[in-house]
Amino acid sequence: MFPSKENLTICFAHAAYQMLDRFEARKTGLKAFQVRSYDEFQKRVGEADVVVVSGMWKNDLIPHAKKLKFIQSISSGMDQYSREQLSAAKVRLCSAAGVNARAVAEHAIALVLAVARRLPEARDNQHKKMWRGMIGDLTQREDELGGKTMLVVGMGRIGSHLAMLGKAFGMKVIGIRQDPKKGTNGADEIHGMGDLVKLVPKADIVALTCALTPETTGLMSAAAFAAMKPSSMFVNVARGKVADEAALIDTMKGNKIWAAALDVTAAEPLPADSPLWTMPNVFITPHTAGETRAYEDNVIDILIENLDRLGKGDQVLRNQVL
Repeated sequence: MFPSKENLTICFAHAAYQMLDRFEARKTGLKAFQVRSYDEFQKRVGEADVVVVSGMWKNDLIPHAKKLKFIQSISSGMDQYSREQLSAAKVRLCSAAGVNARAVAEHAIALVLAVARRLPEARDNQHKKMWRGMIGDLTQREDELGGKTMLVVGMGRIGSHLAMLGKAFGMKVIGIRQDPKKGTNGADEIHGMGDLVKLVPKADIVALTCALTPETTGLMSAAAFAAMKPSSMFVNVARGKVADEAALIDTMKGNKIWAAALDVTAAEPLPADSPLWTMPNVFITPHTAGETRAYEDNVIDILIENLDRLGKGDQVLRNQVL
């Protein structure tokens, strides 16, 4: 039985997001508190009927969360949650899928533009007070997107929005998804995940936007990197482990493709000894693609809808995972 509103306690667990402030602005009258560290979360998780969390969640918390009935994830990624353990504890789980789809897609196209227009280099030159001269070598000059082909791996909310942006820049978009029968979602053509290596040679830009699952782990393999055109660009706004990072490093060390733009890496933060940090043909942002000023409010919209459904005893929730 889900607790009544007067008996419900919500815990917001995030190191930076202003979840509690934005929730209290809704004036729901529900009791809520916020924790900023894992240690504090571990101490207080037992007070909560509902937890709103993302990266701070560890499945070791389940035995301490005696009252927990529902987890509203702050993120769309679900790999941190054990579905088996949560099911056994009778804890419902919903994702925040879609809350930052526009932001991630816009970040992906920003990465593409930054690399194509050599903006990271321009920023570095600005700090050096260096006015770069014109470049005679065509392979090293700034590029434009019109007429190029972008391969989008994962045609959900993010991938479909990225496809729309790519086409707005005059690119052809090839989409890959688990079930091509679900439609093109804005791509010019759609294929299954098994066609990745076959399609990579056709692409000027290979962009990962899919979820991390057992099926997509290592999907961008050494064979896929080897199949890319030397003039092409690799972009990852999905999860670091969707790509074989060792193969990516070998690819970039050997200058086998033109550039890589990464918002995610296999280990985060990226270890200080990773060669990716200092490679001139790699551009890195620190998993900020999903950051947006509207993030908290977008998550709270889903949370409030799901609390209403749970209070009514509904079995179907928005973005339901469990």
